[in-house]
Amino acid sequence: MNLFIHPLMTILAAVALLVTACNGQVNTNSPRDTSRTSKPSPEVIGTPPPLMPQHNPYNDSNLVSQYIRSIFQDSRGHLWFGPAGQSVARYDGKTLEYYSKAAFFRANEHVNQNDGNSVHAMAEDKNGNIWFGTHYGVIKYDGKTFRSFTEKDGLGNIKIGRKSILVDQSGQMWVGTQEGVYQYHPTVSGSSDQYFSLFERLPLINVKDIMEDEAGNIWFASQDRGVFRYDGQAVENITAKKGLGDNVAGGLFQDQKGNIWFTMEGGICRYDGKSFTEFTVEDGLGGGEVWGICGTNSGIIWITARGSTTRFDTSVPLSSPEAFTVFRVEDGLNCCVQSMYQDQSGTMWWGTGQGIYRFDGQGFYQVKRGGPW
Repeated sequence: MNLFIHPLMTILAAVALLVTACNGQVNTNSPRDTSRTSKPSPEVIGTPPPLMPQHNPYNDSNLVSQYIRSIFQDSRGHLWFGPAGQSVARYDGKTLEYYSKAAFFRANEHVNQNDGNSVHAMAEDKNGNIWFGTHYGVIKYDGKTFRSFTEKDGLGNIKIGRKSILVDQSGQMWVGTQEGVYQYHPTVSGSSDQYFSLFERLPLINVKDIMEDEAGNIWFASQDRGVFRYDGQAVENITAKKGLGDNVAGGLFQDQKGNIWFTMEGGICRYDGKSFTEFTVEDGLGGGEVWGICGTNSGIIWITARGSTTRFDTSVPLSSPEAFTVFRVEDGLNCCVQSMYQDQSGTMWWGTGQGIYRFDGQGFYQVKRGGPW
């Protein structure tokens, strides 16, 4: 564990807004989930995405999807899943509906229906519209139809980063791409006006995550230029030279004490407003090639890496064996974790290369189309 004192003295707000790395409203700790026999099997509407046999040695045709790139719960309680190679699927408690690529990418001239696609980011605006970030632009769902936004609408780059759509407290929507950050303007008029404009205070970074902290600062994690923070007036770039573990930043979230957490190339990093603290395999992480991070309201942090998922309990001393619990494939979770999410009830979900998983307090179990939901 390495400690670096940073001259920045701003103390971040004390209450977490966990809307980024998990992108969910978190009310409880990752609880013991005892609902394996919970709800009846949902009615399936639409066509599930085809399996890829070379990546599916069990050839299980009952998976919700083989790969789940992203997970999101909207204000109505509906769960949305981003299956690789298709569009999206929605589970409302009674039905599991798969939307066709033709309907999802309606009038998007970039899309070849035979090409693979993944939804990497999801968010909901204050009017209840659901937004999806793809490699073919941004998609808006108003409850009835999907609408595509691409270069003609102002996006200079249409490859949206993972977890890189944010609707902030004021209602402003931010979209991170592989080349820059864009803002959405819903009230434009006239055929020549564009809905998106480049946020020129940032360089053309490759965005990996966007979050808003409790104080209203907007944070942007980049592929190779560290983390950027926008306070409404100025942008600060926090890099390895200023204490960040390295410049390869990924997931972001703010915990209940106001600390900001980042993923790095070799671990994770905590920023308390004054100093940076790194956590690596030497401290107890299950792997050094970190893929994702998801924080809960009571101090539990989940970290995924190649071949492992680590449960980090920040409420106990680091010297305690209970601080880090490492789960591997033999504990039930497929190693290829694509996404993590905690829903409004506190239930944790994992999207993997072998479908959807949940955690029952001891280990992981698979959720197929028939359940257990």
